[in-house]
Amino acid sequence: MINQQCYQLGAEPSVIRALFAYGLQQAAVVGPENVYDYSLGNPSIPAPAAVNASILDIVTNTDSIKVHGYTMAAGLGDARSAVAADLEARFALPVKAEELFFTCGAAPALISVIKALAVSPESEILLVAPFFPEYVPFVEQNGARAVIVPPDTAHFQIDLAQVAARITPNTQAIIINSPNNPSGVVYTEATLKALGALLEERAARYGHPIYIIADEPYRELVYGGVTVPFIPCLYKNTVVCYSYSKSLSLPGERIGYVYVPGFAQDGQALYTAIAGAARVMGHVCPPSLMQMVIGRCAGERPDLAAYDENRQLLYNSLTEMGYTCAKPDGAFYLLVKAPNGDANAFSEAARLRHNLLVVPTDGFGCPGYFRLSYCVARDMIERSLPAFRAMIDKGV
Repeated sequence: MINQQCYQLGAEPSVIRALFAYGLQQAAVVGPENVYDYSLGNPSIPAPAAVNASILDIVTNTDSIKVHGYTMAAGLGDARSAVAADLEARFALPVKAEELFFTCGAAPALISVIKALAVSPESEILLVAPFFPEYVPFVEQNGARAVIVPPDTAHFQIDLAQVAARITPNTQAIIINSPNNPSGVVYTEATLKALGALLEERAARYGHPIYIIADEPYRELVYGGVTVPFIPCLYKNTVVCYSYSKSLSLPGERIGYVYVPGFAQDGQALYTAIAGAARVMGHVCPPSLMQMVIGRCAGERPDLAAYDENRQLLYNSLTEMGYTCAKPDGAFYLLVKAPNGDANAFSEAARLRHNLLVVPTDGFGCPGYFRLSYCVARDMIERSLPAFRAMIDKGV
């Protein structure tokens, strides 16, 4: 017998991956210059020079047994200390190395936290739409129920009334992703403080903490002087899940961490449960080499000039054509309202007519919109603009 839920997840690729695969196939047929692929959020700027230099130096000058050997389950002490020092310097919090647990990227971090909080089959995790679609299987395949909070399509902040209506005695946590995938919007300090006050009130009513799980792979990707609030500074019962995939352009290296503040309620017990969840799923001890690299490069930041140019070109061009877009202040995504209200029909027509690959966001909890990943070559954006014009002119 085969687990049918897992079979379905394996048999049905995400719409993002399906479009990406189609783009590769078409590029072989019509040439890559004739395919306009906005599907995948794959960083297109190089890793900072210090990252590559560190890799070369570590591989060349460090004992290979250490480079390629196991570390402690929670990660190398030096690397954890370096990240703790960087967070403390930036956000004025007393971060300790022992509050950090290194993971193979943000996904295992999220899953470990979810599993640690799934105390019964009735446990609920709130997902604020729009959200990364994988949150749903992350929650539902790890012992909890996903509860969708509808999107605030006026401002793409958090609709607190909708959150309040969905909190129950079974609510364990709410996942917050800012800067947001797919909207690129940064949740404001006022929004997050109001959310924290709501959660505190409900936690007191129900007699147990309600955690914010802050999914922050895009924390460093912001533009125009916008500040991303560090949620543990605003709400003590916050667990941070982080990845260096986007900030250091290292998606294939699978390195990130969970941060459980010592001041969070039941923080030590939660940290221990997260470690246990990682053990159960067999992803303790992420790549030793990359832990060493992060130990040296925790303070490195990306050069966002290329992303910012793409952001402004795409946003300004599409809004001038008549498209309605959420204004992205972070990440590398643009969320666009489908002109006819049917994003799936728009995506299919764009694919067939123009090899223009855009991701409908029904699976992100936000029907009627599509996502564009602008971590692409600028000239591809320029070449794709006539296709966007043709699509809106036809009203499809």
